[in-house]
Amino acid sequence: MNAADLNAALLALIEKKAELHTLTYDDARYDDVEEALHDLEDDFNDDFGADLEAALEKVHLDLKSDTDVLLPTAYLPATDKPQKEDGVWVDSEKYPGRVRLVLRANPPRFILTTSKGQEHELWKA
Repeated sequence: MNAADLNAALLALIEKKAELHTLTYDDARYDDVEEALHDLEDDFNDDFGADLEAALEKVHLDLKSDTDVLLPTAYLPATDKPQKEDGVWVDSEKYPGRVRLVLRANPPRFILTTSKGQEHELWKA
């Protein structure tokens, strides 16, 4: 997996998600932006899904989590500025409470956020 290509695709996805996040359902551009986002997500999962799912399997194993591994695009932040509610809830025996996993760019990496707001980098491309 080429980290630069992964990062470029990740940035494009995050930018498109952020654009969609700013639109209301009644905006004339909403459907077009949403369709473009879905196309980017499909391409991203086709190009990087297998490698990222393998990385996620290792992360889940390290976390001692029985939570299902989802498609990599599920772990994307909703906007280009990280929020504490980004990512996917994951149960972990290693960390108390439920934690979140998010896929961030610059560089591409999986970040775990605890309920206390602590962040831990668990994987980096």
